[in-house]
Amino acid sequence: MNSKTSLHPLQTSQWAEFREVWGNEVVKTKYGYITVHKIPFLPAGRLLPSKIGIFEKGPAPTAKMLKELKDMGIENNLIFIKPACRQGRATEGQAQQIIQLLKNNGCVPGKTLFTPTTFWIDLTKPEEELLKSFSSKTRYNIRLAQRAGVEVKEDNSDKAFEKYLQLTRETVSRQGFYAHSERYHRLMWKHLRPSIAHLLTATYKNEIITAWILLVSKDFLYYPYGASSDKYKNVMANNLMMWEAIKFGKKLSLKTFDLWGREPGKGFTRFKEGYNPKVVEFLGTWDLVINKPLYWLYRLVEKIRWPILRLKSRIIKPRF
Repeated sequence: MNSKTSLHPLQTSQWAEFREVWGNEVVKTKYGYITVHKIPFLPAGRLLPSKIGIFEKGPAPTAKMLKELKDMGIENNLIFIKPACRQGRATEGQAQQIIQLLKNNGCVPGKTLFTPTTFWIDLTKPEEELLKSFSSKTRYNIRLAQRAGVEVKEDNSDKAFEKYLQLTRETVSRQGFYAHSERYHRLMWKHLRPSIAHLLTATYKNEIITAWILLVSKDFLYYPYGASSDKYKNVMANNLMMWEAIKFGKKLSLKTFDLWGREPGKGFTRFKEGYNPKVVEFLGTWDLVINKPLYWLYRLVEKIRWPILRLKSRIIKPRF
């Protein structure tokens, strides 16, 4: 499997190489890459399965695929593989058929890795048509940033990436959310920059105040990572950045811009809605259960663990 045939950047050979350097075991199958993760509270050993497989954004499942994945899970001493479902859309009838297939082959709904819906922007439309479709507030903010002199460009230099890390650190501290570590971002950038990763920066008064990492795979542009300064938020650099990212995707002759998630009610979701994207619903996360007793023990521990982590985040500020 290679990046030319992959549907999603998380299923490219570059991403698999990055995850291996990060510390994950990666299993290559004819259906895609599966990363293997050790469960901290279980002892390692062949007698007791203590690992899980993560199959991120894989293809539509078939009975043959699920059987072979289960055999692979047994061979690799996995408790379950998450998720065993398609990464793309399906009609309502197709979705029900796939869900029944998953259930018939030992899959159960699992804890989500990604939001069940996302936003897509059609990059095949003319710029004028896209701009006209945006909300009036979004168009106003884009023009405001342009008049203020905000400049957006692709800058994959080491200096720009260091600024991206600084802005990510500031954003995590300001907004109080958990993010991947600095080491994770450095390794990811090192392995993806030559091929599928691009860094866009927005500069105001000779200072980078917004930086986004975009991923390109097949006909899609993806927006997984972004950070900004609170210093000049009144110049609306993020609004111009999104518009320039759209034009960047069109320049590369890509067809769709995937905004990487949608959480109704969240501020950044409202920001994305201003660009009139299409809501795309996925099938959700499914766990292909291999060892039932240990799987349900795992689910019980996770049910207890997450409220503790949420309480901890209110007491101890997240760090980057």
